Amino acid sequence: MTETQQRGDIGPPDSDSDEKSTLLAFLNYVREAVAGKARCLDDRQGRTPGVPSGTSVFGLVKHLTAAELYWFHWAFEGVDVEHPDFGMDLSEGDSADSLLAAYGSAIERSNEIIERCSDLSHPCARAAGKAGAVRSMRWVLVHMIEETARHAGHADILREQTDGSIGR
Repeated sequence: MTETQQRGDIGPPDSDSDEKSTLLAFLNYVREAVAGKARCLDDRQGRTPGVPSGTSVFGLVKHLTAAELYWFHWAFEGVDVEHPDFGMDLSEGDSADSLLAAYGSAIERSNEIIERCSDLSHPCARAAGKAGAVRSMRWVLVHMIEETARHAGHADILREQTDGSIGR
């Protein structure tokens, strides 16, 4: 076990203005919670599964990068990008730096798409998800908050198992 690095408990955002700003503030909050759990882990720690399913902190980052690309780029904006792989399997070339850079880049592009959307009722360019339904930007934002928050909780547990680190 490495030296415990306490992150401190960061409360939720204070944003309570318009709907889009509030949703984006909460999405960015949970995104940062996930990235924060992956920072300062070496490759061995970040790759080590903490549960029998094989889930690792770095695998969660890789999965959430794919979710960002799928929902905001491919589904909402209709960008002709390769359909992302939602798996959490890591390749030999995946490292903390490369995974966090890819996640940060996907988030930046997603936020640009969100900012350009003037009406949260605007439908996705493509039907998506298991239901194959055309969703609105509002639905995508709420879904991504739920998806990212769920995995942030997983990352909390995995990180604590790895080095005892707790806190958001």
